[in-house]
Amino acid sequence: MSSRRRIARLVTLAIGIPFVAVIGFLALTPRRIEERIPNVLDAVLQIAHRIGWTSLDSVALEIIANVLVFIPFGIIAYLFLPRRIWWLALLAGPAASVSIELIQLIALPNRVPSTADVAENVLGATIGVVLCVLASRMLSSTSTSSSPTLEAS
Repeated sequence: MSSRRRIARLVTLAIGIPFVAVIGFLALTPRRIEERIPNVLDAVLQIAHRIGWTSLDSVALEIIANVLVFIPFGIIAYLFLPRRIWWLALLAGPAASVSIELIQLIALPNRVPSTADVAENVLGATIGVVLCVLASRMLSSTSTSSSPTLEAS
């Protein structure tokens, strides 16, 4: 493994561990986030309405939040895995989301597990992985176009 790759993995761990811990805290506490910080959600809705997004309601905001919060999860999974098995990053989002919902079902009676949450989280994680794949291909095509290549005959 190159030193550049090693540094990227260390940075990924340094950012990823706290990020995953926050997701775990938000998803696995007995009360929903809306009950803990209702003023923040109201403020987000007020700002959205002020800038003209009047159709945004709390349900749509929750869907958007579920997708957005898992985009970094997909990015972290992609960056952490070795390149030859990068595609396993596509399984990390579903595995994490299904695990969260199962824990909510089994151990957290005040939480309501949802297949919609799983779908939204998986979408977010997949977007994160796809963004990494696209960035990786763009970077590799840029570096190969500036250096000479050998062609097999």
